[in-house]
Amino acid sequence: MRAERTVQRSIFERYAEHEIGLELQAMSAWLDAQPEVLTWVAMDLKTDTVQATGRQGLSCESVLRCAILKQYRQLSYEELAFCLLDSMSCQAFVRLTTGWTPRKAALQSAISRISDTTWERINQHLLHRAGAARIERGDMLRIDSTVTDAPIHEPSDSTLLWDSVRVLVRLLEQARELVDSRVPIVFCDHRRLAKKRMRAIRYTRGQDKKRALYQDLLAVTEKSLAYAEQANLSLRAYRAVSSWDYDAWQAQLAHFTPLIRRVIAQTERRVLRGEKVPAKDKLVSLFEAHTDIIVKGSRDVQYGHKLNLSTGRSGLVLVVVIEDGNPADTERLLPMLDRHIAQYGKPPRQMAADGGYASITNLDAAKARQVDDVVFHKKRGLAIEAMAKSPWVYRKLRNFRAGIEAGISCLKRAYGLGAAHGRGWPTSRPTCGPRSSPTTWPCWPA
Repeated sequence: MRAERTVQRSIFERYAEHEIGLELQAMSAWLDAQPEVLTWVAMDLKTDTVQATGRQGLSCESVLRCAILKQYRQLSYEELAFCLLDSMSCQAFVRLTTGWTPRKAALQSAISRISDTTWERINQHLLHRAGAARIERGDMLRIDSTVTDAPIHEPSDSTLLWDSVRVLVRLLEQARELVDSRVPIVFCDHRRLAKKRMRAIRYTRGQDKKRALYQDLLAVTEKSLAYAEQANLSLRAYRAVSSWDYDAWQAQLAHFTPLIRRVIAQTERRVLRGEKVPAKDKLVSLFEAHTDIIVKGSRDVQYGHKLNLSTGRSGLVLVVVIEDGNPADTERLLPMLDRHIAQYGKPPRQMAADGGYASITNLDAAKARQVDDVVFHKKRGLAIEAMAKSPWVYRKLRNFRAGIEAGISCLKRAYGLGAAHGRGWPTSRPTCGPRSSPTTWPCWPA
């Protein structure tokens, strides 16, 4: 990345006469009118680890546009590389003027460097522009919550123990490849036994029978963990192993070891001692350890992250907050309102929220913040006269609140909010930034 902006805009930049082509053209025009955005992206891309030699590569402008195109069309990096190679409209939008197109590895490396803070700053800038253009004034607010699912299988104690054995054996096989035959890495591959016990637990009836199977599965998991710890000691004493290879291997072991111990501990508590483990203390995935257990009302259990969203009259999403755990909606109404007031410098004139946010405390606190009408989808014992000026205003605001459901559905179907496809936290998105931090959508995942 040598330049912030593409050196010269091609005279042959053309977009297809199609709805998607016209949308890309409009997005390109908006980006051209915001040159300061490129400076923010350049600060992320031009780090000490980026060399200033070699082929020209992507400009900061092209990297930003590639990230937007990827999220806008819901493409993988491989699909993005093909679209840039094949599509005239995509090439025009991304400003690839030399005929060269990047490979998927180059795209991933460049796009992932754009930080969550930068995306937040860009989206705040977009909302500021929308306010200046009188598209979104912030005088009406609607709030709702949803869940973005983590890419994990249905968790159980047996499958988590099976995952633990698989991971440990894989690390042991990698350790054996790091050294020659003079340094023995001794272990037994218990994957077959662990898989048989896991499947037997699934199809066995009766707690006593399951408890015996769990004891076998716990035993092979602890043996595999002991093998890995012994292999770590052997590698540490073997000086011929390159420090980079050992450091990478040791980092993986250091990451998974406390998680596996946590799985063993919670299985012993729940299965062997019959304790009830609180949801906040449970680990539901070794690979997405940040995943929360979410139960909304009486619906099915979901595994992912709870989000609180607010939108305005224009339909633009003003704030998205990733919650830590599964807080009650009633606890999150006032923080969402306060974020809106801090963003626009004034309270909304009217606001509407789902029935889960309803309480007399929230109603009084919102009125104290000088919100004229505060309407909840379900009354929950609250009088219409206490919430709105009249029954007509109450009905109008209740209908206005229903519009956020369509916005959430669109975000999930078309813009990737339905599942967090990243690995780890905080790179597991649809979100940007740490938990319980404000952000605006879209936040383009790396």
